[in-house]
Amino acid sequence: MNRQRAYNLIAIVSTIGILGWMSTDYFGGMFIYLLSYGIIIIPIIILYIISFGNTIISTAKHGFKQNKIKVIFHGLVLLSIILTNITQSDILKSKRILTAALKDDQFHYKLVFRENGTCENEVSGIFGFQEVFHGKYKLQGDTIVFTKKPYDNNFIPDTLLINKKENAIFMNKDNQGNFSTTKEWLNHFEIQ
Repeated sequence: MNRQRAYNLIAIVSTIGILGWMSTDYFGGMFIYLLSYGIIIIPIIILYIISFGNTIISTAKHGFKQNKIKVIFHGLVLLSIILTNITQSDILKSKRILTAALKDDQFHYKLVFRENGTCENEVSGIFGFQEVFHGKYKLQGDTIVFTKKPYDNNFIPDTLLINKKENAIFMNKDNQGNFSTTKEWLNHFEIQ
């Protein structure tokens, strides 16, 4: 196997490995997988960095035509980074009308309500853990009613109260069924 083929093969393998590792961001977070599978991921990262450097130097010396395969594969990684950032940003989504956050011991919950009636619950945790739940809601005066819950547990009830005076969204009710509007730990989201 000649040297050019070897560098092309390294570029292909390392790019596929990096794209695979990047896809773990949708399954809890890249850092968590790096800690769990570091013995596999770290060599792929090193190979990718070496291959990327070789591609830049070789393209500068010999031109695109001789390095076409390496440039295309490394370009795929750059393209996937750009596309991932665009899809995770607000550019392609409906306008935010309300954002609120709740922090507990282990997680950070961020509710994002949008003009089109959709909402997201962005859950962040230790070691870069991230998960996003999508739902739908209706505003009824100062009350938010989830028609499709943006979570997979009962931590957040299906009805919330917006209190602009307290700059909070309250979620707990007292024994009579009225919302408790006293700020306590884990009973409200702070409006941002």
